[in-house]
Amino acid sequence: MFAILPWIMAGCDMIEYHPYDARIEGMIDINNRNIARIEENLQGVDTFRFAFITDTQRWYDETEDAVVAINLRPDVDFVLHGGDLTDFGATKELLWQRDILNGLKVPYVCLIGNHDCLGTGEEVFNKVFGDPNFAFTAGNVRFICMNTNALEYDYSEPVPDFHFLDAERKTFPDEADRTLFAMHVKPFDEQFNNNVAEVFEYALRAFPDPICCIYGHGHKLAADDLFGDGMMYYQCSNIKDRKYLLFTIYKEGYEYEVVDF
Repeated sequence: MFAILPWIMAGCDMIEYHPYDARIEGMIDINNRNIARIEENLQGVDTFRFAFITDTQRWYDETEDAVVAINLRPDVDFVLHGGDLTDFGATKELLWQRDILNGLKVPYVCLIGNHDCLGTGEEVFNKVFGDPNFAFTAGNVRFICMNTNALEYDYSEPVPDFHFLDAERKTFPDEADRTLFAMHVKPFDEQFNNNVAEVFEYALRAFPDPICCIYGHGHKLAADDLFGDGMMYYQCSNIKDRKYLLFTIYKEGYEYEVVDF
């Protein structure tokens, strides 16, 4: 019996954990870490640029190529990921994507997508990236980043969270005078709680000088005034299409372009 113990012990390194095992190795709390970098780098600036990528689920080679392409641009200040880093919410999927995105030369933050909520995905997302509802300031713009994947919660939790929005509006920082909104799914999507779509838009319009909304999920490019009130909603295609959106924010305006890589 004692003769086979070393073989048994050596075999322990070969154990595969369950795909929804929520034990994490490597960097955690990434959004908060990178928000600190973004806010420090862009404090007081009038003009900045950010790249918006989304829906990188299962397309690891394309995500790696996007990182390389963005790194070649000296004019990108940070990257915003619109969610669906994973296909099945598996821990390894999220960690693989994290490790690829960590290759970016600029700071990045990630929203949660509906696929990221599967299994223990939300728990792992919270550990690796942070709260699905978060905000940060770049230049004079407040970015409000929201979990809008209501269907994944069976409407048992407030998604979108109006308490979060109300708190952000009441504590709007003095250094910001404009607002940009980011989410994974837009109003009127099957994932969105469309019982509150109009109220949601009303809540966004109550923020100082709303710029626009950006989102993913639909795996195609789109630009729509969803409510006919002048608020534009821009959708980025999935990374499989080898595209991202590049936004340039000026002191009193903005422009965007579709970048192929």
